[in-house]
Amino acid sequence: MAVIGKAGSGKTLLLAELCKALTTAGVQVVSGDYEGRKSKDRRTLAVLAPTNKAASVLRLRGVPATTIHRILYTPVYDPDYERIAEWLAGNGERPEIEGLSDEALDRAAAFYARNSSIPGALAAAGLRGSDFITGWKRREEPLDIGFIDEASMLDDRQFEDLKEIFPTLILFGDPAQLAPVNQSGSMVFDALPEPRKLTLSRIHRQEADNPILDLAHALADPAVDFEAFERMVEDKARQDDRVVWGGRVEVDLMARSPVLVWRNATRIRLINAFRSVHGAPETELLEGEPLICDGIELPLKHRKKRLDLEARGLIKGAQVIYLGPGRKPGFSRLHVMGAEDPQVSAASIVKIEKPDEEEPFIPFAARMGATFLHGAAVTIHKAQGSQWETVQVFAPDIYAAARAGRVEAGQPLWKRLAYVAITRAQERLIWVVRNRLSKPTYPLRVDDLRQAAAPVLTLEEEQEA
Repeated sequence: MAVIGKAGSGKTLLLAELCKALTTAGVQVVSGDYEGRKSKDRRTLAVLAPTNKAASVLRLRGVPATTIHRILYTPVYDPDYERIAEWLAGNGERPEIEGLSDEALDRAAAFYARNSSIPGALAAAGLRGSDFITGWKRREEPLDIGFIDEASMLDDRQFEDLKEIFPTLILFGDPAQLAPVNQSGSMVFDALPEPRKLTLSRIHRQEADNPILDLAHALADPAVDFEAFERMVEDKARQDDRVVWGGRVEVDLMARSPVLVWRNATRIRLINAFRSVHGAPETELLEGEPLICDGIELPLKHRKKRLDLEARGLIKGAQVIYLGPGRKPGFSRLHVMGAEDPQVSAASIVKIEKPDEEEPFIPFAARMGATFLHGAAVTIHKAQGSQWETVQVFAPDIYAAARAGRVEAGQPLWKRLAYVAITRAQERLIWVVRNRLSKPTYPLRVDDLRQAAAPVLTLEEEQEA
């Protein structure tokens, strides 16, 4: 069935409370990091999201969410380290492992108690992913219950895969968002019969009303055109500092929170302006530049390596911060935003698109590996499923969509774009009305990412090469 509702209607809160209730009732939560021996008398639950960023929003609420990919494919552990995983999960005695001290095991146990992540716990003990994960296999055993957040992003193929795994499947989605590109304007829950849909309405009010959600819900009024909506944004900006009427793009925010645009040409212009004001050389990336994973370029015979990269968060749409070159040409050290074990080193192909040029400039590249586009600006479609504390929406692009007069699933396209864009903001919305860029007040940085990260889980560069 589907639980559907617009932003602020309580979908995520309901998902979190259902997860808590099921856990209290004795249901076993499966995270995708590691699965121990299945108990015959306990049902299983997995909470999934299409991207690492969307899963991380749930984890901040205490929900042990993971990506759909991590449930479709499960890790195969080295037998020695599987004993540690079983012990951490409460299914075995404390093991003695050659080369691992008691202090290392204590660190692993302390990390697991805080985060419930087996790979993170093993990393805290000083191990790398390649030490304890020997491969990946397609799931053979079904699970019992699946909760899928951001279900508006699912395509038909993913939905069919999930139905093979879960006899009980609950989709949580927003019908006002943009449908996947290959879905002809429809979402997978649209085809469900009406009795299988629970629609939530925003009838509750928070003590402090959220002006961003008020603007999002105002878009449902057929009488509101683009000019009227902009007047509403301007009025809100005068009343509440959580909405800002911006005369320029704030470049300092772009490193961690991309500007949201509709047109590809706008995205490319903003990216090149961002690199220019930071003095980035054309032939290389600066540490701290944001990237967006655009997929993985590997031949079929390297299927295991593809799974290895995807399992560590390098899936299409993943947001990444460049930390510097790897030890070998074509490798990059990367911080995957929202991933539980965020720091990886991987063969990479980085593409910097140029205005009015068909072919992107590639500052460096491995022959094959994860491919990246620059992430200082992204399309609203690609931003779906993600949230940031502060979001900048490039209003001239929304205006261009309004002038185009396009309609998607009975709703003006500009309204869908505006709705998705402004609901990406958790705390503050900046509605940028002019095609200007501020100067940076400080250089790009990565020191905070290195300090915040757990011990690094790297990919074996020699194997990837």
